[in-house]
Amino acid sequence: RLDSQVSAGGLPAKLINGGIAGLIGVSCVFPIDLAKTRLQNQQNGSRLYTSMSDCLIKTIRSEGYFGMYRGSAVNLTLVTPEKAIKLAANDFFRQYLSKDGQKLTLVKEMLAGCGAGTCQVIVTTPMEMLKIQLQDAGRIEAQRKLMPETVVPGTAPTKSPTAMQLTRELLKEKGIAGLYKGLGATLLRDVPFSIIYFPLFANLNDLGKRGAEGPAPFYVSFLAGCLAGSTAAVAVNPVDVIKTRIQSMNRGSTEETYSGVTDCISKIMKNEGPSAFLKGAYCRALVIAPLFGIAQVVYFFGVGEYILSFLPGN
Repeated sequence: RLDSQVSAGGLPAKLINGGIAGLIGVSCVFPIDLAKTRLQNQQNGSRLYTSMSDCLIKTIRSEGYFGMYRGSAVNLTLVTPEKAIKLAANDFFRQYLSKDGQKLTLVKEMLAGCGAGTCQVIVTTPMEMLKIQLQDAGRIEAQRKLMPETVVPGTAPTKSPTAMQLTRELLKEKGIAGLYKGLGATLLRDVPFSIIYFPLFANLNDLGKRGAEGPAPFYVSFLAGCLAGSTAAVAVNPVDVIKTRIQSMNRGSTEETYSGVTDCISKIMKNEGPSAFLKGAYCRALVIAPLFGIAQVVYFFGVGEYILSFLPGN
């Protein structure tokens, strides 16, 4: 039953499917994700980039082609468990809430999505925390060169840290809580995202089924994943802006710092207006749409089951 994303191979196959989908998706869309982070972190008075394309062009000019992949190693390492947890948890909750294989009601579909979004933040929060620091490092250095008035006077250029260096520093200074800065904002983003995405995907996918019981063609699953993903991404973008701002540690001299979600909302509204909550929305939609479209195609073809079939005992 593809509508509930249940794979015949059980949990191991789901984990493999989710991991492969995440790796392929992140590799394809990471530069757009970098642009999203840098656009969201721009505040009034320190606007270095005017659009996604402008951000990517300036990034290549100042940091080279691979500058667009700052922080990708963190994502590629942790996206497998993150996507695996999310997709497998949704399957688990859908099966748990289903009675005798009957189609779930919309409320139960939303509950299953809520459970999946809650589970994934275990991995998502530290992954995004590290990724944002690495992605935004180039923006700060570009501001130093092109907009020196936005940089704190007397500060020397800093070499871009590695993920391991950041992890050690955060653990040393703040313990495990340092890696979970922005946990509340991450929950506020990922739980509503999953509540919107999973029911919307299941119902869109159902529209393309061949007959009452037959699966939908793979291209229907891909399009349903893209549409559901982009819709959910834009819907929760305001919280994503808040999460990005809270998790960013490096600031220019003219940029605000935030103590929490309510403080962040208040300062953004006061200094930048409501439109600031839509920063990077189209970038986020461009990131999420293919990411989840690819995930559904991987599930459709049962890549996880195929890989497991080569293991001893299968």
